[in-house]
Amino acid sequence: MQKSLRFVLVGLAAITGLTISPTISAAQDLELRVGPGGVGVYDRDRDRDRYDRNDRRGPRGCDPDNALDIARSEGLRRAQIVRMSPRSIVVQGMTRRGPERMTFANRRGCPEI
Repeated sequence: MQKSLRFVLVGLAAITGLTISPTISAAQDLELRVGPGGVGVYDRDRDRDRYDRNDRRGPRGCDPDNALDIARSEGLRRAQIVRMSPRSIVVQGMTRRGPERMTFANRRGCPEI
C-alpha cells in the first residue's frame, strides 16, 4: 500500500512539475516568497520603479550623524555638534592636546573644510 501511494505521489509531482515549468520561465519578474504572513507573490518590477524614484531624490546635505562619526574616527572624543548652517556643520570635542573643532561642508559625503 505504501509503495503504491509513494508511486502515485511521485507521479503527481512529475506531472505538476512539467505543467508549471513553462509558466515559471515566462514570468521571471515574479517571485514566490514564504514568510510569517504566509505565501505571497512578489512583483520585482513594481518595487524597482518605486525605489528608483526615491534614490534620485536622496539626501543632498551632510547628515549630522555622519559628521559626528567622521569626527570620532579622526580622534575627537565626546564629539558634539556646536553649529549647523546651510553651508557648514561644526563639531567640537576633545583630543589629547585639548579642545578641538572640525568643520564639515554641508554637502553629500561631509567633506572637511
